[in-house]
Amino acid sequence: MKSVLLIGGSGFVGRSVAEALTKAGYAVTVPTRDRERAKRLLLLPTVDVVSANVNQPGVLESLTRDQSAVINLVGILAGDFERAHVEFPQRVAEACVAAGVSRLVQMSALGAEITAPSQYLQSRARGEHAVWRVAKDHPGLGVTVFQPSVIFGADDNFLNMLKRLVGLFPVIPLGSPNARFQPVWVEDVAHAIVTSLSLQSAEGHTYPLIGPREYTMRQLLEFVLDVSGQSRVVLPLGPALSNLQALAFEFPPLKWVGAALGVILTRDNVRSMQVPNVSDQAFPQEFGKAADLESIATSYLRGTVGRLRYQSFRDSAGR
Repeated sequence: MKSVLLIGGSGFVGRSVAEALTKAGYAVTVPTRDRERAKRLLLLPTVDVVSANVNQPGVLESLTRDQSAVINLVGILAGDFERAHVEFPQRVAEACVAAGVSRLVQMSALGAEITAPSQYLQSRARGEHAVWRVAKDHPGLGVTVFQPSVIFGADDNFLNMLKRLVGLFPVIPLGSPNARFQPVWVEDVAHAIVTSLSLQSAEGHTYPLIGPREYTMRQLLEFVLDVSGQSRVVLPLGPALSNLQALAFEFPPLKWVGAALGVILTRDNVRSMQVPNVSDQAFPQEFGKAADLESIATSYLRGTVGRLRYQSFRDSAGR
């Protein structure tokens, strides 16, 4: 059985990737500083959740030994972008080389460019470049980079966050209402990542991952309102007010309110949304066909999708 080190495996995307890896027959190691956050992964029969801080000296290198592949899903929307998106991916790639790992999958973001207006997108691009530099100097390391648009799914903090907002407030001041996205289902992202491990043709490639339809931020909010059966007054904010709104959310008390609602909003986020989060390249055909948002999100936004997806793993593991 091939083994995979899944970094960031306890997060929203990571949980779906861990499940897809298990279904594909991989042995998966998921390091985490908080086993409680990763408790759902304990139901997966070939997943080993280990208590570890990959930022401590020597830990990453130790975990990488004897792995067939490494998947790095680490990403943040606010904070030390240089450390999380640039320095860490380089360390992961170097650890792969030192351990003789032949495959590395690096998660990035659609719109990642050195010249992008936001630190988030710039750092994602620098992280990609750092990984490619290591791979160029060590041809034995095959790298695949994925650049998804905004990712949706039953546990997402995007559509669900909009649902929480419309459930609480009669008036929604909507920043960046014309920001463009092509949301992609988390299960399609997970399938692409896992499939790429067995495709030699995927080595050396960067793949944008998008859904079949483009939406503006306002259209996504209207979709959530329609599915929720609610009516709200929407106040679209122009660029100046969008920045002012984000500035307010960077400081208490709105920062605390945002944290309670799962809302991360900064001026850097607003700058990221100035770049259309869309692609003229279709979802890669070697990874199948991307699901449309309406057919997936309608069910979970209405609360008709539970957490029974893990039952088969619970049964097979005898847990």
